[in-house]
Amino acid sequence: MSNMKRAITLKDIARETGVHVSTVSRALDPNGRSALTEDVVMRIRETAQRMGYRPNRLASGLRTSRTMTVGIVIPDITNTIFPPILRGVESLLEPLGYASIIVNTDNAVEREARLLDVLRERGVDGIVHAAVPREDPRIDDVVSRGTPVVTVNRRLDRPGIPAIVSDEEHGISLLMEHLHAAGHRRIAHIAGPEALSTGQARLRAFGQTAARLGIEAPTGSTIHALRFHEREGMRCSGELLDRGVPFTALVCANDRLALGAIQALGARGLTCPGDVSVTGFNDMPFLDLIPPGLTTVRIAQYDVGQAAAQVLLRLMTGRADEVAPETVLPVQLVCRGTVGPPRG
Repeated sequence: MSNMKRAITLKDIARETGVHVSTVSRALDPNGRSALTEDVVMRIRETAQRMGYRPNRLASGLRTSRTMTVGIVIPDITNTIFPPILRGVESLLEPLGYASIIVNTDNAVEREARLLDVLRERGVDGIVHAAVPREDPRIDDVVSRGTPVVTVNRRLDRPGIPAIVSDEEHGISLLMEHLHAAGHRRIAHIAGPEALSTGQARLRAFGQTAARLGIEAPTGSTIHALRFHEREGMRCSGELLDRGVPFTALVCANDRLALGAIQALGARGLTCPGDVSVTGFNDMPFLDLIPPGLTTVRIAQYDVGQAAAQVLLRLMTGRADEVAPETVLPVQLVCRGTVGPPRG
């Protein structure tokens, strides 16, 4: 004789609580409780928990054409800004019954295309995309097939896909004004990859702010990184030094580039901030623990994730008319030890 227990069903809970099966179904559906009183919902949920009820997501998905899963696409799993963003997404969607499938593109176009196919094959109800380049026709294909997408930290050049981004322009402006107030007039820039909106927006803001402050960027003082990575920060800062560019401060398009730049300066016998002041962008976790502490711009990482989840939820539940084309979140200057007055 089998010792396996029979799975508890909605009918069992309905019989126990004395309500209709459809009432039980609505009470246990995070998106279907609005027509029920809180007392009824609590009584049904407590009964379901006591009886050991476990929802059959596969059967539910067949009935509703929803899998209660979302895909989260990130460009680099080693980048510490993404865990707070992921937690922000899950803080809103997990209580509603959604599970997340996280994939890592390594900033490779072919890998991104393959992983988008994988997510669609898994039947995700929506996608939070933090790895999108400025031009990506694959996103159009995904959306045209019925899977809503919201981009995070990056945006597409063309309108139509909602984006959650930080105020890149204001962040770079804060950094430049801080360096200017410290006495710097010769400022170089390690820009992000040209194919990414963050690299493009921060480069544009660098040029506009320099012009507003009356700073003439020396010839050859801007260089594009191929990736937002420490190795690229080392390469780019080394190339600036090899060009003989006269600079006393270096604005880097993100924190990882800045950390690589500081390492390269040290290898050339230069100190930060004694010889060169360096700034980053994003305020990765633990930066305050790395001497002398990186001056950077803090983006609201957790809030970015929550905002993306809110937009995606509206798209998944047929409320696209409530979604703004773009949500821009505020940033904050964080002053630490990598900025000082220019030597001499």
